[in-house]
Amino acid sequence: MEGTRRADVKPGIEVMVELVEDRHTGRLTGGKVKEIITTAPVHPHGIKVILENGLVGRIKRIIQSN
Repeated sequence: MEGTRRADVKPGIEVMVELVEDRHTGRLTGGKVKEIITTAPVHPHGIKVILENGLVGRIKRIIQSN
C-alpha cells in the first residue's frame, strides 16, 4: 500500500520511508510511525512522519498496519 493518504497512516504501523537526505537516491528506510507530520489528507510524494527512532521521512510503502 502506498503512503499518500493520511487516513491510511496511524502511529505504530510499519512503513518504508524515504529520508530527506536520501531524496535523490531512492533509498528506503524501515521503521514504525511515531508521529504524523503532514496535515493534508493526501500528499502526492507521501505522508511525512517521524519514526520511533527519531528519523523523519515520507512514506513510500506501508508494510503492516494495525
